[in-house]
Amino acid sequence: MNKRPSGERETILSVKDLTVGFGDKIVLDKLNLDIYRGEILGFVGASGAGKSVLMRTVLRLLPRRSGTIQILGSDYDTVDEVKRTALDTRLGVLFQHGALFSSLTVKENIQLPMREYLDLPRWLMDELAYLKIELVGLHPDAADKYPSELSGGMIKRAALARALALDPDLVFLDEPTSGLDPIGAAEFDELIAQLRDTLGLTVYMVTHDLDSLFSVCDRIAVLGQKRVLVEGTLDDMLAFDDAWVQSYFKGKRARSIPRAENSAGHPVE
Repeated sequence: MNKRPSGERETILSVKDLTVGFGDKIVLDKLNLDIYRGEILGFVGASGAGKSVLMRTVLRLLPRRSGTIQILGSDYDTVDEVKRTALDTRLGVLFQHGALFSSLTVKENIQLPMREYLDLPRWLMDELAYLKIELVGLHPDAADKYPSELSGGMIKRAALARALALDPDLVFLDEPTSGLDPIGAAEFDELIAQLRDTLGLTVYMVTHDLDSLFSVCDRIAVLGQKRVLVEGTLDDMLAFDDAWVQSYFKGKRARSIPRAENSAGHPVE
């Protein structure tokens, strides 16, 4: 688990009393969550608990019934359209499975946000696209390839390059290592950590990957019972008295995760 300097932290995303539902079904009920500048937050929960619903609600892709969402100190509900557009340019999103447009090349996919929000000459967009391609560790010849010509790992990196197209402050990653082999997943985690440190990113990562939670995340938040059950370090997760949390972090698939130790150096059972 990465450690960052303690002290006053700037809240870059603040979700307060958020309620989201569909028809008679409430998915999220008075949920609260803060994300701090420069951290990588791992967001976990059982399948169907509402992890993607929360992310899509924060991104205004789904409506909410109540609650407030502040991004970079601004509330979307109270700012004008010009300010909302400016806020949108400071967010990047890597959707699950990449979600690249199959009819566009990698370079054209990366340039989509630039065409939407910026007025730049073609040559400059080309240079910026190649810069993002290099930034995520792809070879320059990937620029003219279509998604069908890419491996799973290359698709993830291309999608990440698109998420970074506008130099965002906050990046949302939805299951970024799903479908990757262990070596590819570890390399992608390392890339995320390097980009956070190099570019000063804040990262909101929805994941099921225990290795990612242990190796790259500064904090973890667990979604359950329609709210955030617990947030904190891996040690906080191991010590939290909840059956699902204990099963998730101490179950059979968690055997590679070191157990927490108390002040006397004995494992926490």
